[in-house]
Amino acid sequence: MTETQGTATAAGEAATVETVMNYSSEDGGPIGYYFYEPEVRENFRPAGQDRRSVLVEDAWPQADRLSADVEGFEIHPFEGGFDAFENDETVRAAFYPQAVDFVKRHTGARQVVVFDHTLRRKRSQDIRTQTEVQRPVVFLAHCDFTPRSGPQRVRDIMGGEADALLARRVAFYNVWKPLYDPVEEFPLGLCDARSVPDEDFLVMHLKYRDRDGEIYTLRHSPGHRWRYFPGMAPDQALLLKTYDSETDGRARFMGHSAFDDPNSPPDRKPRQSIEIRTMAFF
Repeated sequence: MTETQGTATAAGEAATVETVMNYSSEDGGPIGYYFYEPEVRENFRPAGQDRRSVLVEDAWPQADRLSADVEGFEIHPFEGGFDAFENDETVRAAFYPQAVDFVKRHTGARQVVVFDHTLRRKRSQDIRTQTEVQRPVVFLAHCDFTPRSGPQRVRDIMGGEADALLARRVAFYNVWKPLYDPVEEFPLGLCDARSVPDEDFLVMHLKYRDRDGEIYTLRHSPGHRWRYFPGMAPDQALLLKTYDSETDGRARFMGHSAFDDPNSPPDRKPRQSIEIRTMAFF
């Protein structure tokens, strides 16, 4: 397969594109990254070094049937009309409540807490050059949390309430949407949770000056089923599940990554998007 070759399936089936996803390998020791310069450094390997050609399917024909509890993602209209994304305080004051309402309506959660947001644009990929909110598009097959880091995040954010909240179901959802224009470059690829067995999730250690964290990266498997929503508009939003405490068979983690869409127009507008990270309590 070539890196940027567009393809189409038989009539009546969803179109696909062919691209490259950055997977990780467990060969050679633990995967990790430092967000600061330590005096003593563990010998971590970088994530995303296993580049694999994959097919990514147009998910629009199935949009009404997708579920965050099954595939790990779903898409819905988002018509709040907010467009002041350059002002962080306004985002927190006016857009966060819209995101909370969106998550509650589509999950049935009794309480939803936003704990941060990120604006994505094409920038330097060196994590150390990023600001707290402005970050580059991420070209890495990953999921934001693990069975250890999910509950720890609840403890970090909710303090004394955490133990009572963790005694019931907790799930983390990202609300992901374009800022001002339809997505014409580097759309978000979504890996159907049913196609990723537990052994394909590899822990990546994140070392901060004041704490340790971890996320999942994905090990390649030809059984992974990737999908995306080409041309997604600003009045639409994805609901992505990145952690679920339930172990009853529903989706718990969903791998995702930006990718180079070979069908992007030559005069494409640069991708600008926001993701709101929330924890939902049931």
